[in-house]
Amino acid sequence: MADNAAALTGRGSQPLWNGWMRRFGRKGLDIAFPAHCPGCGAGTGEPGALCGPCWRAMPFVTRPFCERLGLPFATDIGGPLLSPAAIARPPAFDRARAVALHEGQARDFVHLLKFSDRLDLVRPMARLMAGAGREVLVDADVLVPVPLHWTRLLRRRYNQSALLADAIAGICGLPVAHEALRRRKRTRPQVGLTQNERAANLSGAIVVPAAMKPVVDGRHVVVVDDVATTRATLNACAGALRRAGAKQIDVLTFTLVAHSGPMPI
Repeated sequence: MADNAAALTGRGSQPLWNGWMRRFGRKGLDIAFPAHCPGCGAGTGEPGALCGPCWRAMPFVTRPFCERLGLPFATDIGGPLLSPAAIARPPAFDRARAVALHEGQARDFVHLLKFSDRLDLVRPMARLMAGAGREVLVDADVLVPVPLHWTRLLRRRYNQSALLADAIAGICGLPVAHEALRRRKRTRPQVGLTQNERAANLSGAIVVPAAMKPVVDGRHVVVVDDVATTRATLNACAGALRRAGAKQIDVLTFTLVAHSGPMPI
């Protein structure tokens, strides 16, 4: 009895008491704010987790895919594969990985986060990105979000790429270099431009400030963005990082645009 009493009093009781408080605190939060699916609002067993139907509706990118661009193939013939796009126009980065194709619910998540202030999507999107990007994150040194020009940031109030990078960093334990890339000029919106026009639009727009070069020099950098479309922005970021001495540059996005769908072999 004395031993039992001692377990509930004094310093020895603190870990047990703290454990009870954490469990009761979580239970209280679950009652006050029940876990729900960020896609449809249905109840789930874990905060931020997708429900079964939303999980099945997510157009996940899985192997086989292009090792450089992450574009999916329709058939698996074994071994590392390169897409015709990667061969014809090699990207400035080494590898790109994405959670899903930019369609359906995945596209909705990107648009809701970027344009509708759905900041509650950051955590679940980042968790999926950390899983999809495991092979590029495992030996990375630093995460670098794609920057916004200050005028666009002022209007939008937040940079969704920076929020995703911070959340991924919290999961993986990596540092984030928010100032490693800077947009020094405001560019035209990329929507509606051809690939060549996008590249010209971004020429010289993104740089690594001199003070930040030691942060990326000789490092394995993972550039974080919400979506990869023609990859012009990601190429501009990778080019700037390469000129600043980055040893390896990978890209991690939530979605990617596969213009013709999964590629045949």
